[in-house]
Amino acid sequence: MKVIIPMAGMGKRMRPHTLTVPKPLIPIAGKPIVQRLLEEIVKVCDEEIEEIAYIIGDFGTEVENNLKQIASDLGTKSSIYYQNEALGTAHAIYCAEKSLSGKVVVAFADTLFKADFKLSDDSDSVIWVQKVEDPSAFGVVKLNENNQITDFVEKPKDFVSDLAIIGIYYFKDGDNLRNELAYLIDNNIMAGGEYQLTAALENMKNKGLKFSPGQVIEWMDCGNKDATVHTNQRILEYHKDDELVCCSAKQKNSIIIPPCYIGENVRISNSVIGPHVSIGSNTVIENTLISNSIVQRNSNLENLNLHNSMIGNHVEIHGDVTELNVGDFASLSNK
Repeated sequence: MKVIIPMAGMGKRMRPHTLTVPKPLIPIAGKPIVQRLLEEIVKVCDEEIEEIAYIIGDFGTEVENNLKQIASDLGTKSSIYYQNEALGTAHAIYCAEKSLSGKVVVAFADTLFKADFKLSDDSDSVIWVQKVEDPSAFGVVKLNENNQITDFVEKPKDFVSDLAIIGIYYFKDGDNLRNELAYLIDNNIMAGGEYQLTAALENMKNKGLKFSPGQVIEWMDCGNKDATVHTNQRILEYHKDDELVCCSAKQKNSIIIPPCYIGENVRISNSVIGPHVSIGSNTVIENTLISNSIVQRNSNLENLNLHNSMIGNHVEIHGDVTELNVGDFASLSNK
């Protein structure tokens, strides 16, 4: 099994955090989004992952090394491909054409999920889906009486289905996918100025390939600050029985209300932290209340009352504030 992770986007909706780090490397409950995504894919696949192929932009050597380390920690090798121009989902996946063979999972790295199914070879492809209240904002699938996908509909104006495609796909034969993507690009078949994966899926379906839905228990978005803070809350709830407070973290005259993730060498004094707070390594917090928030590494927070906030790395904040969205290397003070 190979896993293809397109993640070359700029993550504009997650600024200012994505000005310094790609969105899939933003931590959720102490682990990068892309690492948590891959861990769930491994559980669903229930077989050895032989390669993880990342499709990125010009993110730099440090980011590439971090991605390679994530693959290594999962016991597999990695490949790095580059998408230098945003030309759509089909184009992004095709950038990894050398890895598109055999069994393949394609997962766009801005979403997390929980599922209780296992992949099987009964279908040529499995499309991960989740029921949503407003299907008009998503690509959806239609099913027949045999639970097979008959249509892919992008952002339907009239109701056709409430099963939204969450951006994760399984293909029993990656060569089929590669050939269909190549056909779109070689013949310049675009929609809205981009090469669309749904066009390749339609071509495969029309050639007789069978597509089945893989319905997940929960689909968690990481598209903007509020969604990411909520996803952090949900992941902490799923892992509330795990040991989430690192042994090197120190607290004095403070209360930790679980579930919370507290990283290495964090220092907390005269504060109340939680519930649903993640704090990165080497951060210092004094005289502060924090709930339902993400604070990253090497930051210093003092005299705050924070909720529903995201704080970046190497941030200094002192003073009376409540809800913030602050990127790396910022400094705020109400002293």
